[in-house]
Amino acid sequence: WIQVFYSSLNKNGRAGFVMANSASDARASELEIRKQLIEDRAVDVMVAIGSNFFYTVTLPCTLWFLDKGKKNTNRKDKVLFIDARHIYRQIDRAHRDFTPQQIEFLANIVRLYRGEGPENLHDSEEMLKEAFPDGKYADHNGLCKAVTIENIEAQGWSLNPGRYVGVADRDEEDFDFKERLEQLNEELETLNAEARELEERIAGNVGKLMEGE
Repeated sequence: WIQVFYSSLNKNGRAGFVMANSASDARASELEIRKQLIEDRAVDVMVAIGSNFFYTVTLPCTLWFLDKGKKNTNRKDKVLFIDARHIYRQIDRAHRDFTPQQIEFLANIVRLYRGEGPENLHDSEEMLKEAFPDGKYADHNGLCKAVTIENIEAQGWSLNPGRYVGVADRDEEDFDFKERLEQLNEELETLNAEARELEERIAGNVGKLMEGE
């Protein structure tokens, strides 16, 4: 799917799509695809989304935003990572969504990062001021970080926002056990996916050795 979106873009084209979290960290062919996209300066923004945002799938996901024109900008050697897993509106016990204000806030983070002016059609100004009091983009623990391609390579070409953004500072009384449990579950899902891929690679190598005998 990622290759289909990418190949459909013109030289200045942009695309945004939803992918399973495993695509951000997976090895083998998926890693090579990520590497090529990153080295081509096409990956612009990655946004981690929490669980229960889809009626048929409860798992968390990641939003990918590609921009082929990024290579001609001053952010060509960076990727913006946003962790929005703690931003949501609880609809009912099993479903969440974003309010227009929250969507605008997340979009404004990207606008500041790109050097554009923020919008305030849905009263997101206070949220933006709290995170960016100077009115300019800056890395924010637990929310966003602009990461160099060199650092991404050092992380095995991972595009998982959780690897880079860090954890927000908070008082003990603000600790949300349920939220932390969900984060740990998401990390476990990623590790399980990597373990399955490793098992397949080992099985494949053993099979080749057996054939050689």
